[in-house]
Amino acid sequence: MSSVIEAAIQGFLGPIIDYLQDASVSEILINGPSEIFIEKKGKLEKTDTQFLDEDALQAAVKNIAQSVGRRINQNEPTLDARLPDGSRIHAVFPPCSRVGTVVSIRKFMQQKISFPDYIKWGSISLEAAQFLDVCMFLGKNILVSGGTGSGKTTLLSLLSSRIPKGQRVILIEDASELTLDYDHVVKFETRLPDQEGKGEVKMRDLLKSSLRLRPDRIIVGEVRGSEAIELINAMNTGHNGCLGTIHANSPADSLVRLETLAMSAEGKISEVAIRQQIASAIQIVVQISRFHDGLRRVTHISEVCGLNLDKTYNVIDIFKSLVNGDNLSVCGNAPSFITEIEASKIPFGRDKFSKAS
Repeated sequence: MSSVIEAAIQGFLGPIIDYLQDASVSEILINGPSEIFIEKKGKLEKTDTQFLDEDALQAAVKNIAQSVGRRINQNEPTLDARLPDGSRIHAVFPPCSRVGTVVSIRKFMQQKISFPDYIKWGSISLEAAQFLDVCMFLGKNILVSGGTGSGKTTLLSLLSSRIPKGQRVILIEDASELTLDYDHVVKFETRLPDQEGKGEVKMRDLLKSSLRLRPDRIIVGEVRGSEAIELINAMNTGHNGCLGTIHANSPADSLVRLETLAMSAEGKISEVAIRQQIASAIQIVVQISRFHDGLRRVTHISEVCGLNLDKTYNVIDIFKSLVNGDNLSVCGNAPSFITEIEASKIPFGRDKFSKAS
């Protein structure tokens, strides 16, 4: 794990080196020097491991920050960084944290996941996976929605792998963590300001630049700021097949969340105008959730069909699961682009959307 393991060998991350090297551990959560949890198969486990004291833990975090060109101290008590192996680390120093230094290390998983794997695990049904494959082939704009740790990034990576060959893909992330198995990918990453507050490059800046670089598809790792309006504009100006993730609890909530983010950037545009743009831009919302058994499952695949008469989003479920996430199945609603599917001679006809009697 390059610098992370090197730091551990030097004694900074000694207490958690075994978890860093354990492929079955997906996340390490440190709540002060004497309380460390790990995540395995989506479930949290408390360990007996401890750091010597608060000073030792802070020294470890400062060492990591320095090794990746970031900083954390009393004046700047938070750290958000990508480690050389692709893992993400976030830390908060006291007194903002009342339990001592808090650290989360979300490990970069080296294993490549395919849709057959996803189906085998019960994260999605075969028919739903095939439908998403159809959407990717046809270049539908897709928003992946879910909570923290629900598996949005993994699903986004899966969808990206289904982009037809011969296209130019521009990937924009706050911190690089997506690994795309594709030939022509241009990767952009935001940059924090320096100690003088200069040199910051935001997601919105990179999105604006990407539009001038002949993209066939634009992928935004996570939409969480003013870049939302640029992504919506891109989707509405001929850039089909765009992808992004967003924090929300349902397909309808994801659109409202996107609307809020877009309004924060463009206060001069009316709420109704923003809604119309979003309803035109986003075609499919895929909702994913993490359940008590630790498994991440797709719970909804929904189509955005414009606005209702009361100017709310008209969201039609194509696939939907039960409350516990099992049995993701068709809802009896064919997508509005079914004629496009048929015209493209894709073997996924109207009968696929009919409920079994």
